[in-house]
Amino acid sequence: MRLEDFDYPLPPRFIAQEPLEPRDSSRLLVLNRESGGIQHTIFREIGDYLAPGDLLVFNDTRVIPARLTAVKERTGGKVELLLLRRLEAQTWEALIGGKHVWAGTRLELAGGKGPDRVQAEVVRDLGGSRRVLRFSRPITPRLAALGSTPLPPYIHKTLQDPERYQTVYARDPGSAAAPTAGLHFTPELIARLRKRGVRAAFVTLHVGLDTFAPITEEDVAAHEIHAEWIGVPEETARSVRETRSQGKRVIAVGTTSVRALETAAGGSGAEMSAFEGDTRLYITPPYRFRVVDAMITNFHLPHSTLLVMVSAFAGRERILAAYEEAKREGYRFYSFGDAMLIL
Repeated sequence: MRLEDFDYPLPPRFIAQEPLEPRDSSRLLVLNRESGGIQHTIFREIGDYLAPGDLLVFNDTRVIPARLTAVKERTGGKVELLLLRRLEAQTWEALIGGKHVWAGTRLELAGGKGPDRVQAEVVRDLGGSRRVLRFSRPITPRLAALGSTPLPPYIHKTLQDPERYQTVYARDPGSAAAPTAGLHFTPELIARLRKRGVRAAFVTLHVGLDTFAPITEEDVAAHEIHAEWIGVPEETARSVRETRSQGKRVIAVGTTSVRALETAAGGSGAEMSAFEGDTRLYITPPYRFRVVDAMITNFHLPHSTLLVMVSAFAGRERILAAYEEAKREGYRFYSFGDAMLIL
């Protein structure tokens, strides 16, 4: 697999800069991965393609105000921080924006004074712009005051309501980016689907930027994904086992839910069990999906691991043909864009 195989042209006008209101008014492209057939509808009508007994699996992670500013204690030089993953109570993996920020560099966070003063020390260089930081006190309870919600770099408009970059069911803080396929759901739509007999279950995957980072290796299989933390409770594992034993479908809401479910399944097929820990699962063609029968997802960036994953699920040619159809029909792409249902 070559990197150029997962490329497509996308003029900037297709990149959604703000979410639609209401959430479920986004468009929905329905792709049959067997036939390649495509249908167009509105997201709120997704129930037309679901059946009683089907199981929707949502990622309930919550985006934290992970973008921080700081100055170097010695020189006063400005540094930007993006928290990616908590390693211990006061230790985080982060992306650093700034020059000469090496191991041993001490930082002072902006916005914290007196008893709220927070310092950090770079304790390890992970290569590139990745560092391990040790904060002088637990940072999580202070993020609301010190941090801001990170948005992808291709979104240039200011988001007036940060909650629009959260799913309506987000409850477990820890992500640097939203699981965007879930942004289309409203409480009313979820209730309507439940009333029709569609079941719901939850996993947690705290999204780091690696989920969205572009592949830089010419050989796609040589790309390395860093660890992201996932939790699949026994209740969800049991719901998956029951769903499959009844001949119904497990439908992952987003690629993050796919990774969580497929990690928990491991080599055990439908007899999946609860799981808690890191995942480095990188899904590329050919991959045998053990749990996921269908997925809801947005339109992904060229050269991304997410485009590779959906290509493994539906076939590269079918996915790229669907993307071209979406462009012809004026769909909106990326985080605040429209959605696909791949059956």
